[in-house]
Amino acid sequence: MKPFKIIYIYTLDKGSKSTINIFALDMRITHLIFLLNFLIFLSCKKQSFTLTTIEGKLIEINDSIPKKNDIESFIEPFRTHLEKDLDSVIAYAKDTYSKSDGTLNTAIGNFMADAIFKQANPIFNRRTGNNIDMVLLNHGGIRSIISKGDVTVRNMFELMPFENKIVIVALKGQQMDSMVDYLCNSRRANPVSNLKLTIDNDFKPVEALINGKPIIKNNTYFVATNDYLYNSGDNMRFFRPNDSVFDLNYKIRNALIDYLKKIDTLKPIIDDRFTQIHTK
Repeated sequence: MKPFKIIYIYTLDKGSKSTINIFALDMRITHLIFLLNFLIFLSCKKQSFTLTTIEGKLIEINDSIPKKNDIESFIEPFRTHLEKDLDSVIAYAKDTYSKSDGTLNTAIGNFMADAIFKQANPIFNRRTGNNIDMVLLNHGGIRSIISKGDVTVRNMFELMPFENKIVIVALKGQQMDSMVDYLCNSRRANPVSNLKLTIDNDFKPVEALINGKPIIKNNTYFVATNDYLYNSGDNMRFFRPNDSVFDLNYKIRNALIDYLKKIDTLKPIIDDRFTQIHTK
């Protein structure tokens, strides 16, 4: 097809002024179609919208809503099974334990940290050939008391309602020193296991021992914690950077349940793992 000559005019608005452009082009039919589409695009003006009002209303879900018998009959077997599992007794608590029972370490926190150590270490050892050096959890993660008497699975869901998993973080001695400083400055009973920490009147570290030995700067230590704290939860930023991290795919709550099924009777104590010495 031979090219032909066409003359066209288009107008662009610029406020109150207009400009007229005249072109003479040699083109084929396909070029003409493209040109026409382009001119149509230029003629379209972009519209802008502004949000002026947001309305909403509260819809209550209460006993006034009638039950659906077909739905109730469908979920009833699942509800019965779940309730039976939650109410199953897994241990007996010798006393009532609360996270407010101690200043720098508590019986309930010691139970949780020790349970994580004992349940996680065999798994970590089988997978890596290494052993966990210590456990660190957070005081705020303890969400209920354990009452004297039968301990049920439901109690563990109340104690640890989150879906946090156990992770093992490889830290150098320098980062361990930062962790010790954090524990001193927090002045709270953050649960620990296999760490013995002594502080003075000013909350400065006097002695920090792991496996009964002082922390060595160039050594690597394997610290068990949960994924929330590993991701800087509660401002625990010393977990990053690190040499490596291992996800055991094992929930904190499940580890506590498994541990309680083994021991039968729960009787943790407040001990000397985190203490303060008072001097004149």
